[in-house]
Amino acid sequence: MADAEAPLSNAPVKRWRPGDRRVDTESMLRVDQAGEYGATRIYAGQLAVLRGSSPAAHLVTHMAGQEDRHLARFNHLMAERRVRPTLLQPLWHVGGFALGAVTALISEEAAMACTDAVETEIDRHYEEQLVALGEDDPELAADIRQFQAEELEHRDTAREAGAMNAPAYPLLTFAIRGICRAAIQVSKRI
Repeated sequence: MADAEAPLSNAPVKRWRPGDRRVDTESMLRVDQAGEYGATRIYAGQLAVLRGSSPAAHLVTHMAGQEDRHLARFNHLMAERRVRPTLLQPLWHVGGFALGAVTALISEEAAMACTDAVETEIDRHYEEQLVALGEDDPELAADIRQFQAEELEHRDTAREAGAMNAPAYPLLTFAIRGICRAAIQVSKRI
């Protein structure tokens, strides 16, 4: 029984007591890893369509590199803390790539609108997680804060690159944000 209670890292373990507020960091890690995985797939889909020398392809390549780093960090935390990934990862694999490819096929501006929408929703999601975490998990909170800043940078870069000039921008971003919200909710649990 002692092995089951042993900490997985050198971080101090705060034991739950009746009356304590519980923060579901397993669910947070699961959904954050799924989101970063989905982002890498969106950018892979966009890069499969965009010309390698286009300005949008250059921006997407830079943002994809940051998403790869975010994903690697969440993969590490999940392994360290023994958190299972979402069972929906195969869906995010195909769906993320398809979303990226379709938006890039519409136009470079639509690809940027996709980034704008996704990162807007991720900013909101990360902010909610930071409020829920409070002081409970400083390591996870620091990672989320850093990644949130980079996601906002991606959103701002996409807007500067013409996201708002995409065909049917309000409708496109509304739909993509709705997809993101739904993906967040199901990835927490499944």
